[in-house]
Amino acid sequence: MSTKFELHAESRSGKGTGASRRLRRAGRVPAILYGAGKEALSLSFEHDPLWHHTRHEAFFTSILTVMMDGKVVDQAILRDLQMHPYKPKITHMDLQRVSATERIHIQVPLHFIGQEIAPGVKLQGGLVAHLMTEVDVSCLPSRLPEYLTVDVSGLHVNDSIHLSDLKLPEDVVLTDLAHGNDLAVVTITVVRAAEVEEPAPTEEAAAPAAASEAEPAKKEGK
Repeated sequence: MSTKFELHAESRSGKGTGASRRLRRAGRVPAILYGAGKEALSLSFEHDPLWHHTRHEAFFTSILTVMMDGKVVDQAILRDLQMHPYKPKITHMDLQRVSATERIHIQVPLHFIGQEIAPGVKLQGGLVAHLMTEVDVSCLPSRLPEYLTVDVSGLHVNDSIHLSDLKLPEDVVLTDLAHGNDLAVVTITVVRAAEVEEPAPTEEAAAPAAASEAEPAKKEGK
């Protein structure tokens, strides 16, 4: 884990919708910090620095350092981030404390590489189908990866990569795999050309055709 995030918090005493609304008007985000057998803390964070952090994918899978008055309060992971329905604003945040000796469960994104050079794509005209974009992992906080890499450069059409094929950092466990579910992560599928059907003739088109077929019969009658 190379990216480090520090969140500078202030304690908040007011509770309820009204108090949270006043905080948001003041450019702050109400939040709660809980877990690890300690009392839950009601906090607030300045919105814009927090918004800047959320632009980084690693923010969602990193151990966050929560600070108050220049001192470290706790280490935590992001558990929930609520957004305004249509404005680029964070409205609330949930943080869960972590212990250095206790395993955590968290969703980690998958980064796919080698897609353009995979034989199934480059030589056989297949398409890469991402069946999963993130996986749930269990590990100690110090082992938490920002993401897992999935190399598809060796795949042919109809080949797949499963959870058991992923390379994991030391002491990182995939939750699904631990439960006996070796799910497919990515595959290369065949691109099938759609069959083009001849359109049925419309009534307007059928009428002239019928008239032209009847014309020789009239001439013979004469």
